[in-house]
Amino acid sequence: MAYTVHQAKTHLSRLLKEVEAGQEVIVMRGSKPVAKIVPIDQPPSSRRNLAGAYRGLIHWDEDAFDPMTDEELVECGLGYMLDVPLIPPPVESPGK
Repeated sequence: MAYTVHQAKTHLSRLLKEVEAGQEVIVMRGSKPVAKIVPIDQPPSSRRNLAGAYRGLIHWDEDAFDPMTDEELVECGLGYMLDVPLIPPPVESPGK
């Protein structure tokens, strides 16, 4: 459907409803078309749930999330973590 600039400004809400319904709207300046209003393509629904796209394709061993042994820590270059306490000792206040 084609509309003049004045009609498009006056009835923009109605034109947007037409576009949402799938129609293209042409805006004319005199007899010359100057703009086309078209609906924005919605992204495919498969892109919305990208994590679900890998369902059934990723596998791991049952012990994959178990804590590493000391040997495994050293093997991975994380041996420096062996000497660090997991919970820092409490700091004594000077008044006690």
